[in-house]
Amino acid sequence: MAQSTVPQTASSPIPVRKTPRDRWSNFRKYKALYLLSIPGILYFLLFKYVPLLGSVMAFQDYSIFKGYLGSPWVGLAHFERMFQYPDFLRILKNTLLLAFYSLGIGFPVPIILALLLNEIRRMFFKRTLQTVLYLPHFLSWVVIGGIAIEILSPRTGIVNNILTSLGFDSIYFMGENSYIRTILVSSGIWKDAGWGTIIYLAALTGINPDLYEAAEMDGASRWRQTLSITIPAILPTVTILFLLQIGHFMDFGFERVLVFLNTLNSQNGEIIDTYIYSAGLLDRQYSYTTAIGLFKSVVGLVLIVSGNWLSKKMTGEGLY
Repeated sequence: MAQSTVPQTASSPIPVRKTPRDRWSNFRKYKALYLLSIPGILYFLLFKYVPLLGSVMAFQDYSIFKGYLGSPWVGLAHFERMFQYPDFLRILKNTLLLAFYSLGIGFPVPIILALLLNEIRRMFFKRTLQTVLYLPHFLSWVVIGGIAIEILSPRTGIVNNILTSLGFDSIYFMGENSYIRTILVSSGIWKDAGWGTIIYLAALTGINPDLYEAAEMDGASRWRQTLSITIPAILPTVTILFLLQIGHFMDFGFERVLVFLNTLNSQNGEIIDTYIYSAGLLDRQYSYTTAIGLFKSVVGLVLIVSGNWLSKKMTGEGLY
């Protein structure tokens, strides 16, 4: 009698189904790692997932005296109000523009810095330069804002001193709507670009030096080696970090903007986070601002899922 056979190849191994005994054995083997993960799991449960229950406020006329159970339900009324409010559309535009500028200009800067640092051969100079680039990351936004405002001061700032010495008029940068987006994006790049190079430098150290030696023997220049070896080697890291950045596309940062914001530049500088602070906490519009925050979170989720799907289709790399 003929017997059916299942073809087996090296590229399609038969998956081994684990029994409960295997799982228990695996848990006992790695019990130290499981125990170490407990504080992290508790942190996310308590501070990330439990607060999600408060999102029901977006569908209620929430009263702090009646609570979640006693406050009346209003459905999507707060979302309708959000899109009908002219100032919200202006604030949404500011948030999207700042996020786009920050992603388009700020994201490549750590990659370029890491590639340049990787080319430095004098270790003392390289370590010193790295330390100088990392330092702004450890400063708070209050300090960063104070430094920037002092540098751009119309009377004592170094920028205006240079402009007036060249014959130009002094400019009150913090009082002009047209400059606030440039100030916000450039201050963020100065603060975090050096810190962002750490992961890329770690990825660069993992490249096999034999590849560079073989390229040198073939007569490839440093620029050619960078294009053919270095950039392809760190491309998976770049893809993963880009996807993570997309997930925070609309999360520009509350403190980052608040320290620079004033009544003269709020037309182009106010974003969703600062609006939530002023309308939600100061004006006590809890349900309305919760609806805005929920909208921002949903947009971030859609962006990261879409970006991950597109990345897996184009490069084969993805977060999950």
